[in-house]
Amino acid sequence: MYSTIRYCSACGQPVTLSVPPGDHRPRHVCLGCGTVHYSNPKLIVGALPQWQGRVLLCRRAIEPQFGKWTLPAGFMEDRETLAEAARRETLEEAGARLELEELYTVFSVPRISQVHVIYRARLLDLDFAPGEESLEVALFDLDEIPWTEIAFHTVRLTLEHYRADRQSGQWRSLVGEIPPI
Repeated sequence: MYSTIRYCSACGQPVTLSVPPGDHRPRHVCLGCGTVHYSNPKLIVGALPQWQGRVLLCRRAIEPQFGKWTLPAGFMEDRETLAEAARRETLEEAGARLELEELYTVFSVPRISQVHVIYRARLLDLDFAPGEESLEVALFDLDEIPWTEIAFHTVRLTLEHYRADRQSGQWRSLVGEIPPI
């Protein structure tokens, strides 16, 4: 449940998992200098790139979910904004340039300590190609999306939300959480 930290990054002494004074959660606390090491969720940031009603998807060349289709997304880097992360991940995974639109979906995934953030976006051109983490990249009409080959539940929910919004003609942001299995 908690990440494993064995030694303090401040002084090198062993740490223990305990509830620090004034806190309510177990934390890794240094036995030498008392530094509290916090473990926080990771941000997964990406985009739902569109071109004339079609959606750009990437077939994963890495685990987890090797060979499955996903939206271009990945871990946010230090000193990066959400928008920068979405653009960078799309460029790295799909070689695609885009214009970000609104923040579209946000899903808390507490089971794996992640938050998935997806922007709706518009492709600037059709000059895209698979990056190192993608086997292939393709545009799909909504009725062509390979639903049985979608890699992640949050991606499926984002695509389903997009399909419903396209049908209604109203774009709505969606915030939700993925309950533990």
